Amino acid sequence: MRGYRSRVTFQEGGSFGGGRVRKGGGGKAVAGGGAVGLLVLVIYLFTGADLSGVTGAGGGEPQVEGTVGECTAEQANTDRECRLSGTIDSLDTYWGAAIPAAGGQFSEPGVFAFTDTVSTACGNATSATGPFYCPPDTTIYLDLTFFDQLTQLGAEDGPLAEQYVIAHEYGHHIQNITGVMDEANRQGTGAESDSVRVELQADCYAGMWAGTAATTVDPDTGVAYLDPITPAQLQNALAAAAAVGDDNIQEQSGGGVNPDSWTHGSSEQRQRWFTTGYEQRTLEACDTFATDQL
Repeated sequence: MRGYRSRVTFQEGGSFGGGRVRKGGGGKAVAGGGAVGLLVLVIYLFTGADLSGVTGAGGGEPQVEGTVGECTAEQANTDRECRLSGTIDSLDTYWGAAIPAAGGQFSEPGVFAFTDTVSTACGNATSATGPFYCPPDTTIYLDLTFFDQLTQLGAEDGPLAEQYVIAHEYGHHIQNITGVMDEANRQGTGAESDSVRVELQADCYAGMWAGTAATTVDPDTGVAYLDPITPAQLQNALAAAAAVGDDNIQEQSGGGVNPDSWTHGSSEQRQRWFTTGYEQRTLEACDTFATDQL
């Protein structure tokens, strides 16, 4: 029972309406394993990039086969589709209040859980691409089997680790609707590049959400979304952030660490900026473009 309780995230009594998360996908595709699959992750993991150059010209609409139905909190604690739905519900509520409070206009992103392959306004993608946000169609795409791959990079299995990934992608949507995506030069690389700043800011935004999710109340049920986050759960999220650091991925792929090629930041940076958002919980604290200390 102790181990089970350490994995519980959503507060008992909560529920999440269906229809928010679409799902579907294309035919079977070779996702790529080992070094090939890892190479794709190195390039595209967690980014709001145009995928057409590598993954195929594409540019169409995803093939929708249905939506995730209504889920209880108990289901969201054990089922990945329901966990995705509940996390998105929580993110909608949090950012739907935070952005207008900061003087901005908020709109919800689309969310699509795909299997094997998907066609998007950014191009065609496969499961090996990893989760990504597509600015032209303002949609988050992810294959839920990615979370099994995440553990291969050194992350610990746990619900908050998965939610960190989802919240990071949602952070890219916040950057899109607030103009950061348009203003940043996301084509460059290097430890001080705009590409790294964009990714670290999305990590910080994920931390902002996590730091408030246990006190953010679902307006439909009157129940806070998450139970208070335990140290073990927080460690799961930090381990996921470390796993997708550029230096860790470069080491896992068998090459040397080369900061000049970084696009997402080191493991230490990703953990630190998530923690900054988690502890300080302000957009100002997450302004990675206003600091020389990345």
